[in-house]
Amino acid sequence: MSIDPEHVRMAEALLFAAKEPLDEATLVQRLPEGAEIPAILATLEQQYRHKGVNLTRLAGKWTFLTAPDLSWLLEEERETTRRLSRAALETLAIIAYHQPATRAEIEEIRGVGLSRGTMDVLFEAGWIRPRGRRRTPGRPVTYGVTEDFLIHFGLDDIKDLPGFDEMKAAGLLSTEPSGIFNDLAKAEEDELEDEEEEEF
Repeated sequence: MSIDPEHVRMAEALLFAAKEPLDEATLVQRLPEGAEIPAILATLEQQYRHKGVNLTRLAGKWTFLTAPDLSWLLEEERETTRRLSRAALETLAIIAYHQPATRAEIEEIRGVGLSRGTMDVLFEAGWIRPRGRRRTPGRPVTYGVTEDFLIHFGLDDIKDLPGFDEMKAAGLLSTEPSGIFNDLAKAEEDELEDEEEEEF
């Protein structure tokens, strides 16, 4: 089936003007009835593959981003309003790779107690959220990452997180840090455990 070029132009305009990534359901609502959304997105993705901006899928939604090899052109020195502490970065990494994770599990992996302020910073950033309560004594709250986390870090799915070998190859790690960055197989196992969680 041929794609209506006008539908492609309309989708292109919507995606360019959007302040945040758009999902396919939103495009269905905004485009004329019968518009082939998956085919339109595939067409735009192909058209922009070698341009200065690329159509990218983040957290299941679509947006235009500067081509990775050109991102240096847009860099400028600026003072960040809030820099995450090492404790916050480690906590965020543990939650991302081990979700759903309880406070006790986070503390066990880090080997130190977890301050309330560390979690508050991550909540304020919108990068973590409660996932439910574990059906174990005390029914502890479990935590996971949010859609905002995926979008901020340029990920379409939590499975896109780099494994330890990838981070080591990129020079981000020199030695494996006490199991904080386990391979994604662990994250996949935890997804199965999520079925045992009890919602609030």
